[in-house]
Amino acid sequence: MRAYLGVDVGSVSTNLVVMNENDEILENLYLRTQGQPVKVVQNGLKLLGEKLGKDVTIAGVGVTGSARSLTAVLVGADAIKNEITAHAVAVSKMVPGAQTILEIGGQDSKIIIMRDGIVIDFAMNTVCAAGTGSFLDHQADRLRIPIEKFGELALKAKNPVRIAGRCAVFAESDMIHKQQLGHATEDIIAGLCEALVRNYLNNVGKGKEILGPVVFQGGVAANVGIKAAFEKALNKELVIPKYFNVMGAVGCCLLAKEATRNTPTKFKGWQAAGYDFRPTSFECKGCPNLCEVIQIHENEVLVARWGDRCGKWSNISAKVG
Repeated sequence: MRAYLGVDVGSVSTNLVVMNENDEILENLYLRTQGQPVKVVQNGLKLLGEKLGKDVTIAGVGVTGSARSLTAVLVGADAIKNEITAHAVAVSKMVPGAQTILEIGGQDSKIIIMRDGIVIDFAMNTVCAAGTGSFLDHQADRLRIPIEKFGELALKAKNPVRIAGRCAVFAESDMIHKQQLGHATEDIIAGLCEALVRNYLNNVGKGKEILGPVVFQGGVAANVGIKAAFEKALNKELVIPKYFNVMGAVGCCLLAKEATRNTPTKFKGWQAAGYDFRPTSFECKGCPNLCEVIQIHENEVLVARWGDRCGKWSNISAKVG
């Protein structure tokens, strides 16, 4: 069976999806990156190789995410795309007619505005943690509540309190103050969900025309409290795709399929899970930019460089590779 592999490596999670020729998802993995992208990608390849074995032939690979350049070298990618493109392609396939995509991940959040299947506008927030999944994880841990139960408790709130959600530090201080005043935990959690949504709409969604259907995806889409807060604020029902937490990787599969329509794949095979990849870096002193150049060695052979603005080093490694 011919299939396509999509890999989305972010700062919090690494997602891998395998899709067949009929655009049916055969396998999907949601793994924690934990600051070790090389190790987690190789672990994902190993798991998929064991599950799919010789029954599946990978005909194309697409990668995205903040570590897409690194991932492309690890797996042998045919399509290297930014997250906006990957998510938009996935939604166009999974939720035809969608006009707005709300995506909240562990370390960032984004909004994508689509019309007639084409991206016409987008915005990202990578600055403040108050609008991300990591902040919710931290608060759940502080309250000693499993993050899986966070949303359910929010729905039980009778009088949600208003939390100052424009800054992660202020939000946490305000939550502690509300606890000291004796407010119920459910009301505080519901207030936090509403604060996160308010922060998102006032920053990431500022000035954007949010029309339905509205798709909500990313790891935070599993939180029913956040979903309810968005629906209350927008007065619209949100659509959560079946594979909401790996949509970037789903888009990569579709992009890989298109990229390899008339060309053979560069995929290194499941055995890449056992290769010795070693990243190093150095500062180029050839000009005042002082670029940090990243190098990747595969089994002690230099296979890639990037990070230089002028191409002095990356062009050499491209010829070598």
